[in-house]
Amino acid sequence: MSIRRTLFTVIAISLVATATVGLYLFQPWRLFTTVTVDEAPIVAVDGAPPPVIATGTFLSHEHDTSGTVQLQRTSEGTIVLRIVDLNTSDGPALHVWLTDQPVIADDWHNFDDGNHVDLGALKGNEGNQNYELPAGSDLSTVKSVSIWCERFRVSFGAATLTPV
Repeated sequence: MSIRRTLFTVIAISLVATATVGLYLFQPWRLFTTVTVDEAPIVAVDGAPPPVIATGTFLSHEHDTSGTVQLQRTSEGTIVLRIVDLNTSDGPALHVWLTDQPVIADDWHNFDDGNHVDLGALKGNEGNQNYELPAGSDLSTVKSVSIWCERFRVSFGAATLTPV
């Protein structure tokens, strides 16, 4: 086998390996996918909406993000985060976080600096969705909600929670 052929083989294998790892990490096809979720609003036994205890509006960070959030307390005492009219990019490993960090327009990385409660994977990058908070969640330190990309450790968008 000639040196030229060996070099070509090594370069080809390296390119294939790099492309495979790049596709796994970045998942570029997600730039062109949309997952729409339309979960019904939470209602009390009497059909009335539960009281809203905090609200916020998404601010774009790493990706254009819009929509609103509400923390609602059900008649059973459960607290639910409701995201309304969400519109953001699809992405790998997106989660919904409640955090004790402030929303800063130009800082997409601060949400993992403090404490957070991971409410689970983002159900869809568009629409309306509900996330039940774990029992015993301490809301006294919660300041914001972030659509957090765990793979790249950035916020796609975040909302400051303002008590009602």
